[in-house]
Amino acid sequence: MPKIKRAVVSVSNKKGLAEFAKSLHSLGVEILSTGGTAKSLRDAGIPVKDVSDYTGFPEMLDGRLKTLHPKVHGGLLSRRDNPKDMEDIKEYGIELIDMVVVNLYPFEETVTMLRSASKNFKDVAAVTDYNDYGGIIKEMKELKGDISYRTRLELAKKVFRLTSKYDSAIADYLKKAEEENK
Repeated sequence: MPKIKRAVVSVSNKKGLAEFAKSLHSLGVEILSTGGTAKSLRDAGIPVKDVSDYTGFPEMLDGRLKTLHPKVHGGLLSRRDNPKDMEDIKEYGIELIDMVVVNLYPFEETVTMLRSASKNFKDVAAVTDYNDYGGIIKEMKELKGDISYRTRLELAKKVFRLTSKYDSAIADYLKKAEEENK
């Protein structure tokens, strides 16, 4: 199983984030981040690389467009055991991303990034709940920087439960808006 070497961290709820990120850093994980999360991490003395520096594109549209880029999603969706995927990412200068730490707020990109990571749960851990931080760090310490298949699967299932609730809430909101405008 691959070792976690790089994580994208972009959270609206920063509870427990500094401690979690410090632990990730101490385990040798490079942290890519955006906007307010990157600032929060820097303020806590944690080394962080801006996603815009990694992709070569700035945050756009009032910060709503940050991570929707082939260098991010290619790093998430690349199957580590697929030689063609590995050739493609090498050709395009894409680095592997092994963990996504996101909690949802109403922007499509975080849902998209979580789904990309969860589709490739065998190789990418998707973390959506600060209550999981402690267990993840404990397991990474026990597994020399890795997370078990079982934990990755549980995290992926949690993502799809969460995003299905999120999608249902949006659908309900749109239905209500439609009914109000009849």
